[in-house]
Amino acid sequence: MFKLLAMLLLPTMALQAADLPSKQYLSLAAIKTMVAASEVKAKELNVDVTICVVDESGNLLFLEKGEGAALNTIQFAQKKARHAAFYGSPSKDGADAVKKGNVEVLAFPEFFPNQGGLPIRVDGHVLGGISASGAKSEIDEAIAQAGLDALLKK
Repeated sequence: MFKLLAMLLLPTMALQAADLPSKQYLSLAAIKTMVAASEVKAKELNVDVTICVVDESGNLLFLEKGEGAALNTIQFAQKKARHAAFYGSPSKDGADAVKKGNVEVLAFPEFFPNQGGLPIRVDGHVLGGISASGAKSEIDEAIAQAGLDALLKK
């Protein structure tokens, strides 16, 4: 009886598995590409920063503290990257919202109002966030942008 039931259900189960959607994600190679480009940009700008990459849920995938970067940049970089991943927008948008007086946003989960984090968007899907922290905010964002540019150029 069980054998007959298994023979009847097996084709259905195989069909369902074959119909599962594929999901894009940040591979180790993609992360290394972004980080290498961000490191080059930071060196070009002569700044020590912490670089962070998170997945679309804000889980830490990569973190590197520059030798001269302050310890607080470890937390700031993670918060910037998580903001970008969660909201699909640059963390600068958070800073702009607060500057405009919208302080309610500070209660939002993973909201961080500081420039330097960018969403990693591929084919219209947010795959995560990349950030830098340790220099002026616009320089942090330029470093993160260099990483994104390298990924999207591939």
